[in-house]
Amino acid sequence: MASDILLYSGLMAGAGLLAGLLAGLFGIGGGVVIVPALYGLLSILGYQATALHVAVATSLSTIIATSAASLNAHARQGAVDFAMLRAWTPWVAVGAAGGAMIAGALSSAGLQLVFGALGIVVAAHFLMSTAAWRLASDLPAGTPRALIGSAIGAASAVMGIGGGAFGATLMTLCGRPIHQAVATASGFGAAIGVPAALWLIFDGWVEPGRPPLSLGYVNLPGFVLIGALTTLSAPLGARLAHALPRAVLKRLFGVVFLLISGLMLSDAVLG
Repeated sequence: MASDILLYSGLMAGAGLLAGLLAGLFGIGGGVVIVPALYGLLSILGYQATALHVAVATSLSTIIATSAASLNAHARQGAVDFAMLRAWTPWVAVGAAGGAMIAGALSSAGLQLVFGALGIVVAAHFLMSTAAWRLASDLPAGTPRALIGSAIGAASAVMGIGGGAFGATLMTLCGRPIHQAVATASGFGAAIGVPAALWLIFDGWVEPGRPPLSLGYVNLPGFVLIGALTTLSAPLGARLAHALPRAVLKRLFGVVFLLISGLMLSDAVLG
């Protein structure tokens, strides 16, 4: 038992540090690291039945603090479009609440399938997107904004990620510079994490087979340890985002997440 606790804590600490770094570097909220790491760890420890739901919910809870730290660090660089955040955040939050309801209603295998499929979309963005890609000269407004913002929130909540992957992609496809896109999209995390985590706490309140010290589907040790460490490392990632060549890092991350998504899909299909 003591060795399990040490292993669990050590892996959560490593996932938290890496997640915060990636959140600042790519504006992706860190969930793309936290969810697979917690899912694998909880499965090994015998909580297979609820492992992915707990991983998604715990990741969403940690994203709240990570997003704030990453956004603050990017704001100090003057890269955040706060007008865009104010216009899009309400719709992202509405979508996140709906996405959390979908995640809670899905079986473990169903959630794996959705995570894996959306993960391949995220990986394809990192592998294939270029600065030259454009769909529009500016971000949409009105009904398209409401629909796209809600879709970003819903997809992010189901995956347990902060919305930066989808948000930054949207902004670059609509003509915004990559650094502004990453910086601004990092602010979606709180709008996604708060409603989604609250729903998954409620939805998993009496669910059997959860790991100890869980509030609904949110695992409290994971929330505290990962949340603290992502908050520490997110500002470093934000500084690196403005200093490092991003192309190679994007491709490397895309390959890694493509493999993770493929494994999630095969696990869902093959059991």
